[in-house]
Amino acid sequence: MNPNQSSQAPAPRKILVTGAAGFIGSHLSHRLLADGVEVTGLDNLNDYYDVSLKEARLDRLTDQAGFRFVEMDVADRAGMEQLFAAEQFDRVVHLAAQAGVRYSLQNPHAYIDSNIVGFTNILEGCRHNSIQHLVYASSSSVYGANESMPFSVHDNVDHPISLYAATKKANELMAHTYSHLYGLPTTGLRFFTVYGPWGRPDMAYFLFARAILAGETIDVFNHGKMRRDFTYIDDVIEGVVRVLGHTAEANAEWDGAAPDPGSSKAPWRVYNIGNANPVDLGDFIAAIEKALGIGAKKNYLPMQPGDVQATYADVADLIRDVDYQPATVINEGVQQFVDWYRAYYKC
Repeated sequence: MNPNQSSQAPAPRKILVTGAAGFIGSHLSHRLLADGVEVTGLDNLNDYYDVSLKEARLDRLTDQAGFRFVEMDVADRAGMEQLFAAEQFDRVVHLAAQAGVRYSLQNPHAYIDSNIVGFTNILEGCRHNSIQHLVYASSSSVYGANESMPFSVHDNVDHPISLYAATKKANELMAHTYSHLYGLPTTGLRFFTVYGPWGRPDMAYFLFARAILAGETIDVFNHGKMRRDFTYIDDVIEGVVRVLGHTAEANAEWDGAAPDPGSSKAPWRVYNIGNANPVDLGDFIAAIEKALGIGAKKNYLPMQPGDVQATYADVADLIRDVDYQPATVINEGVQQFVDWYRAYYKC
């Protein structure tokens, strides 16, 4: 059997993508539409960052056949119940969430409303409407205080260091409960520092490009002594699509006396999606400087609360199960981002 194909369900005809106006959600929607899938994209278009960028992402989708946009908050319980009942989706990719580690220090309630209450509504919608597979966004931040690298899904992740990370860990636990109680196949994806065109303006690489072009100083935290498993958006989308078609199954060898944190006797899985090749922050900044043709003025600062010094994904399980192979090197991916940035912002 081809490992990229599900053994349990036919190819989906209709998929709900939450967070469809977001960075990953908009790219995923494009890919699914190109694959001939009908996509309902949901987003609340909140103002956490520039709404016009979200609208521009949507503009590229709304004129495509097979795409329908619904403006709604996943925390709207009645609205989500009605949507699931009316549309009868085959599968769901849940990417809507309140993102950002540092913002969680300022506005914790936003994370509970979106990431906990909203995720409960997604689980209930899937439970009551025979969803074949729920794939949802987790985060590399769940590894928290872990220092053993590369980070493995088989490691314990009980020590988050930000509320954002705690809500993502909670999502994995909530999904496991629904997989166990109701047989709902769920797969969580721990994304590692996704970057590329149409990205999020609050991400470091986006802020670096804006500041360098404006002749402003960039803030470099932990005095530049940081490493990130930067993962290009196209590689991420390929991984998501492959996982979506590989319905989570129970691990027949799972042992409650020596429980594996990365699988279960329920149809529940978690995977890392990363480049599996961490890059020094200084080298990443150098790639941006090269692509822009401009040197950066740097302001070195200490580590920020809730941040971690390094991320590094062990993607062995993803390779084994869906033949995931990230292919985009940093210089190539950064150049693609910079080309888009200059075109979009006309600079």
